[in-house]
Amino acid sequence: MTTEALSRPDTATSGGATSHRGTLFGIVFAAAGMVCVGSSVAVSAAITDAPLFTLQTVRYALAALLLLLVARVTGWRVPRPRGREWLWLAGVATAGLVLFNVGVVRGVAHAEPAVIGVAVATVPMLLAVVPAIATRTLPARAVVIGAMVVTAGAVLVEGFGRTDAAGVGYALLVLVCEAGFTLLAVPVLPRLGAFGVSFHSVWMATAGMAVIGVVSEGPAAVTTLDAVDLFAALHLAAVVTTLAFLLWFTAVKRLGSGRAGLLTGVVPVAAAGLGVPLNGIVPGPMVWLGTAVVALGLLIGLRGTPSRRVRTRRLGRSRQNLSRAGS
Repeated sequence: MTTEALSRPDTATSGGATSHRGTLFGIVFAAAGMVCVGSSVAVSAAITDAPLFTLQTVRYALAALLLLLVARVTGWRVPRPRGREWLWLAGVATAGLVLFNVGVVRGVAHAEPAVIGVAVATVPMLLAVVPAIATRTLPARAVVIGAMVVTAGAVLVEGFGRTDAAGVGYALLVLVCEAGFTLLAVPVLPRLGAFGVSFHSVWMATAGMAVIGVVSEGPAAVTTLDAVDLFAALHLAAVVTTLAFLLWFTAVKRLGSGRAGLLTGVVPVAAAGLGVPLNGIVPGPMVWLGTAVVALGLLIGLRGTPSRRVRTRRLGRSRQNLSRAGS
């Protein structure tokens, strides 16, 4: 598997009307997936007293079952990973799901939630730059500028908070893991697809969370979950995991990680918007300003599609660089 895949959009979306249609669907899927993720904020407020790692185990177990149910109903095939694909998927599960949750849970003990939110808000920059570094090519200027603007807007929406040195460390862990969730999935998306990556990473995360839950909270912790906790776990499993993962990985396959990463700026905006009907909290002026800045960043980063000639030239340079490196 070459590192070229890190920044390559799905070839099915190349050229003419097909390209623009694929891009539009990718943008819609990514935005919808991030709205699903944003809905987790309201749900998380109801489970602060629950054994979180145990609840996350239940969440991912339910998500794996839901994905199997979807496969049964729709006739989708669950691809079996091969060779190094197991390692990529283990990375998605370990970094993007298990360690990410550890970083969030431990981080909020040392930092205000806004600090963790700001860390996640900088993910678009990593998703724009890291693939370019891996393929030794220049990142698309519009995507980088758009990522910077989206990040600034997301920070305005999230606000800032107090933290200590440990909180900064956990925030950095959350940032790296959130970016890894997407970047580690890209090499296996072409063959396994959004469904295969979602299912295998989720059941692996279930196993990892179960171990952490048993060690840190005890095997009996599952018996302390009440009806509210279980309802929250079901929402997290169905909407924030099953639906959001399928939408997100489909978008990444269509857009590439850099352009799809811009849509992560929708998460804090969606969370703030959902707070109005759910909690009666009307966003303040900074949230509205941040929302406008995020929208501007998306407009900058997502406008147009690189021409086939530009894409071919970039891929040609990538292959030459990889050939020189002996890949």
